[in-house]
Amino acid sequence: MKFIVKSSDLLQHLLAVGRVINTKNTLPILDNFLFEIEGEELTITASDLETTLQTKLMLSNSTANGRIALQAKLLTETLKEFPEQPLTFDIDDETLSVKIFSDKGEFSIMGQNGDEYPALPVRDSESLCKLTISPQAFLSGISKTLFATADDELRPVMNGIYIEMSPENVTFVASDAHKLVRYRRMDAHSEADAAFILPKKPAGLLKNILSKQEEDIVLEFDNQNAFVNLTDYKLVCRLIEGSYPRYASVIPTNNENKMTIDRLELHNTLKRVSVFSNPATNLIRMSIDGNELSVSAQDLDYSISAHETIPCEYNGTPIEIGFKSVFLLEILSNMSATDVVVELSDGARAGLFLPQEEATANEDTLMLLMPMMLNA
Repeated sequence: MKFIVKSSDLLQHLLAVGRVINTKNTLPILDNFLFEIEGEELTITASDLETTLQTKLMLSNSTANGRIALQAKLLTETLKEFPEQPLTFDIDDETLSVKIFSDKGEFSIMGQNGDEYPALPVRDSESLCKLTISPQAFLSGISKTLFATADDELRPVMNGIYIEMSPENVTFVASDAHKLVRYRRMDAHSEADAAFILPKKPAGLLKNILSKQEEDIVLEFDNQNAFVNLTDYKLVCRLIEGSYPRYASVIPTNNENKMTIDRLELHNTLKRVSVFSNPATNLIRMSIDGNELSVSAQDLDYSISAHETIPCEYNGTPIEIGFKSVFLLEILSNMSATDVVVELSDGARAGLFLPQEEATANEDTLMLLMPMMLNA
């Protein structure tokens, strides 16, 4: 079995799928890429059993069909050092030895039997649901919510993005019990109501490759797995089992106090002031009165404090509320609007953060942050 491929093309695809591979795998074969040659097409697979990512690229002068597993780390590290050039892979089907010929040298590695590599899960046709969505909508849904997922061993359903589909829209939800994000797309919809929980690892992998996708994505899922089909990639992952909490019940509806403020100015102020907060709590105190927001923090252990005032537009009664600065900065960093609207009911209930103007008419973004107790 012999084929020729451009070094830069091969490395680009290996780096994309190689993010799936864990540093420690239960099966030694998972430390490898699976190479499958069929005609002039090479399919590369990487897996950790829970998530599998495949990519395809065209070859030059392929002589035979076959499959072989090659050491992922060794191959990737070697290719990083090559300038762009054609590489010839000469594979002995019997001994599984592989010789790689470059312009200036020859490299020998040992492969493993490709038949030992785990097979892809099979779709359950009875429970299969399908969604066709634009790559921009899917990428926005993942990007807006991924940061809010939890890392909770006791409640695994919180460790992923809840994707809820209906004939009207598609909603992406993530929460770690401190913050919650609900992102809705009105330009995507399914034939019937359906939902699943996408784990954060495959969500992160998709975030890295969706920006290069131009055609619509076909997403299928059954009771156990999701199958995401892109132009050059195919991702299969095991879904998180369980029922997602009723997130709508924690979103406060009667918020009479509304503040509109420059997002970037608030973000930069928080970064400066939060340096003076207690490292254990990261507590930031926000006082709103008239058209003025006062942001303050202090660390009594070191007798340091900071205070800044920002102009804003405010409709409501004077209010004082505390937030964890790390979470608040995350929320502001993941909003793209110039101005943000903050809706509050009182100092003990969650605050809502909404963009004053959405980037497009087809999206609806809501971010929620639970307050912290202010010391008397």
